[in-house]
Amino acid sequence: MMRNNDFVSDNEFFGGELPDDERLRKFLERFGIVPGADGQLDANQVLGRLEGLMRQFSTQMAGFGPSDKDSGMNWAFVRSITDAALRDASGGASGVSLTAVRDAVALADLWLDDGIAFPRIATSAQVWDPSTWVDQTFPTWQQLLAPVVTHLSTAMQDLMPVTDDPMPAAMRPLVRMAATGMLASQVGQSLSGLARAVISAGDLGLPLTPQPLVALVGPNVGAFSEGLDASSGDIVVFLSLRETARQRLFGATPWLGPQLLALVTHYASGITIDPSALQDAVQGQLDGGASMIDMERASQLVAHSLFSPVVTPEQREILTRLETLLALVEGWVDDVVEQVARPRMPAAVTLMEVVRRRRAAGGAEREALRTLIGLELQPRRVRDAANTWAATRSAHGAATRDAAWSHPDHMPTSADLNDPLGFADHGHANAVDDDFDAALEQLLNDEGE
Repeated sequence: MMRNNDFVSDNEFFGGELPDDERLRKFLERFGIVPGADGQLDANQVLGRLEGLMRQFSTQMAGFGPSDKDSGMNWAFVRSITDAALRDASGGASGVSLTAVRDAVALADLWLDDGIAFPRIATSAQVWDPSTWVDQTFPTWQQLLAPVVTHLSTAMQDLMPVTDDPMPAAMRPLVRMAATGMLASQVGQSLSGLARAVISAGDLGLPLTPQPLVALVGPNVGAFSEGLDASSGDIVVFLSLRETARQRLFGATPWLGPQLLALVTHYASGITIDPSALQDAVQGQLDGGASMIDMERASQLVAHSLFSPVVTPEQREILTRLETLLALVEGWVDDVVEQVARPRMPAAVTLMEVVRRRRAAGGAEREALRTLIGLELQPRRVRDAANTWAATRSAHGAATRDAAWSHPDHMPTSADLNDPLGFADHGHANAVDDDFDAALEQLLNDEGE
C-alpha cells in the first residue's frame, strides 16, 4: 500500500514539480483510480488500471490494423481521422462534371502542343472529391511524414526517463499512446484541410501522385469559381490548362519529382520537436482521459508549436532550394499559360490575377504544410521565376526555355531569379553548390534502394 504523495505524478514524471495531493487525486480519478477509506492507494490497483487502459486502447486500435513498429503510428487510424473530418465538413458547390473536365483537358492539350516541348501524358483526366484526393496522395504523405514520426518517437523517449520505479514504467506506454495519437489526429486534421482547399492533384506544386495525372477536385473548383466574373467553362479550361501543363512537365522531367520530394524529406529530417509543446500536449491529453476525442483536442492545442523554432543553416539552404524549385515549376506554368491562353481566352488575364492573389494569401495549403512538417514556404519568387522563363522564351524561343529542364544543372538558381535578362543572355550567375548537390544525390540514391 502507498500514500498519495508516494505516487509519481504526471508532472513529476515529465520533470516538473510534485503537485499537491488534491491535484494528484483528481488526476488519478480521471482513470478511475481512487484511494480507499483510509486515504491510501493500492499499487496493484494503479498498475492494473493502467494496464486496463492500454488494453482498451489496443482493442480500439485493433480494427485499424497494425501500427508502425518503430514509431507506434497507425496510418489507418490517421486515414480514419481524415475521413471523419471530411464527413463533418460543410458541403459546398458541386463543382464540375467529368465530361467538362475531359473536354477542357483535350482543348488544353491542343493549345499546349503548340506552346511547350513536353508530350501529352497517357492517363485520362479525372474529377475527384476531397476524399479521393486523400486516397490518391496518402502514400506520398506517409513518405514525407516519416521523418516527423521518427523525431516524435525520439522526443517521446526523452520524455520518459529510464528508471526501476514501476510507476513511471507503467506510464510509459500510456505516454507513447498519447503522443502518437495526438500526432495522428494532427496529421488527419491537416490532410482534411488540404483536401478541402486544393483545386487539383498538383496544386501544391509537388508530385503527390505515383504517376502524372490531371485531376481537378470538383467541390473545390466550385468554391474557387464563386464570385468570379468569368464563365464556368472558361474557369474549367483555365484550371485544366494549368494542371495539364504542370503534369506534362512532371511526366517529361524524370529528376524533378524525386528531387522535390527529397528536398521536403531532407528538410523534415532536420526538424526537432519542441519538448515543452509535446509535454503540454501529452499531459493535456492524459488529463482529459486519453480518449480518441481528446487526441483531437490535444493536437489542436499544439498544432502551431510542436516543431522547434530552431532552423539550422543546412535547413535554410534546403528551404531556399525547395522554394526556388517550386517557384520555377509554378513560374513556368504561369509563363506557359499566359503564352497559350492570352490570345485565345479573354478571361485569362483576370483568372491569372486570381491565381496570383490566391497564391500570395497562402491560406489552408501553406498552414497545413507548416503543421504537418514544420515547412513554411513563401511564394515570393514565383513572379521572378515566371519573368526568368519569359525572358528566356523571348530571347531564344519556348524550346530553349523548356530544354533547361533536361538536367538540374541547367536550371536557374535563386541568384538567377534576381536577373532574368542576365540568365536569358548568359546562363547561371553562380556556380552549383557541389557539396550540397552531392549530398542530395546520395539521399535520392538511398531512397531508391
